[in-house]
Amino acid sequence: MSTLHRLGWPAIALAAVLSHGCSGRNGEEKPQLAGTDSSGGMPAMPGMPGMAMDSGDRGGVAVSFTPEQLRRGRVRWAPAKTGEFGAAELSAAATVPGQIVPNEDRTTRVGAPAQGRVLAVRVSPGERVREGQVLVTLQSPEAGMAQSELAKATAAEASERAELAYATSARDRAERLLALKAVPRQEYERTIADYQRARAEMAQAEAELQRARSTADNLGAANAESGQLALRAAAPGVVLERSAVPGTVVEAGAPLVVVTDPSSLWLTMDTPERLSGLLRVGTTLSFVVASLPADTFRARLRVVGAGLDPATRTLPARAVVPNRDGRLKPAMLATVLIPADSARRGSAGVVILPVGAVQLVDGKPAVFLAAPDRNGGARFSVRQVETTAGRGGSIAVVGGVTPGELVVVEGAQAIKAELRKAASPKMEM
Repeated sequence: MSTLHRLGWPAIALAAVLSHGCSGRNGEEKPQLAGTDSSGGMPAMPGMPGMAMDSGDRGGVAVSFTPEQLRRGRVRWAPAKTGEFGAAELSAAATVPGQIVPNEDRTTRVGAPAQGRVLAVRVSPGERVREGQVLVTLQSPEAGMAQSELAKATAAEASERAELAYATSARDRAERLLALKAVPRQEYERTIADYQRARAEMAQAEAELQRARSTADNLGAANAESGQLALRAAAPGVVLERSAVPGTVVEAGAPLVVVTDPSSLWLTMDTPERLSGLLRVGTTLSFVVASLPADTFRARLRVVGAGLDPATRTLPARAVVPNRDGRLKPAMLATVLIPADSARRGSAGVVILPVGAVQLVDGKPAVFLAAPDRNGGARFSVRQVETTAGRGGSIAVVGGVTPGELVVVEGAQAIKAELRKAASPKMEM
């Protein structure tokens, strides 16, 4: 059994919690920039010499920062304050497993438009491509036939256009002669009939040309030669999969290359039936992934399934995950924090914190409590809390923090990273 388990982690607090007087601000409610005087200061990253690991007053674990670390880590704390949320907004924390998958709204799956042989594959998995870039080249008999029909239809349309021009000229001449009574009425009517027939044949030729061009365009063969097809990227992105192999023969519709925009991903989850009523479109969810345990990510719930899966008794749901830095990858497994109903707790007197103040530690929501020292530094301990679905940039805490306690409201991820580094391998975050 690990040291932390013997100490009761995470059920007990990891350090002593200080009262209002610890802030040195006589109860001032304004968030304080840690490690500075009243004029403030500019911060950055922790991890500098001076971080110390020690035992909290209640047998827990705490991490100490020097004033320089506090400034560099942009660490701020403030006394916890109460506020009011509507009863329907309050919720307790529950976790479910999830998975990161490509955002299908920003994913292009390139398949073979016709049967053919793969001549060349010009991209590799992980490669970034631009819109219109050639991905795969195919040799297709169907494409060659489409190109031939397009050429034939183009020639036929040109011939009928010339015939219509001649018939139009003959009609105009016959009308002038008829007005001068220099041509029999019967000859005039025959000229008009020739003109009408030329118009009909021209319309038919145009329709045939349109059909042939549409077929060639659908195959991507309109501008190709000798039956070759150049398959291009419809949008910029990164090659996620490449199943095309040069020299192989593929059937129509066979998948060849998948291109996705990694700056936006989906978080999918199957929520147990007992929690299915807690999912609301628009709710901000928090989650962690095993490969980045020091970081907590956010996702906005976009889609909730219309019904339960009868086999698993779970409700599918999907959230959109911003991923501009590209740290999250498709197929990563996640632990997702979702709201659980707690309207019975009432709507007033809950502690309101910024969303970033609550981090997932060991798969559970927690905050960091600050204990400033006389030298301008501070010691931070972990406190498990019960949270709610928030609104705007705030989240309601219904258990674990009392008003007046000094809670880190900025820089919590930096403290989490240092605490994990100091406690490793005893503690998993």
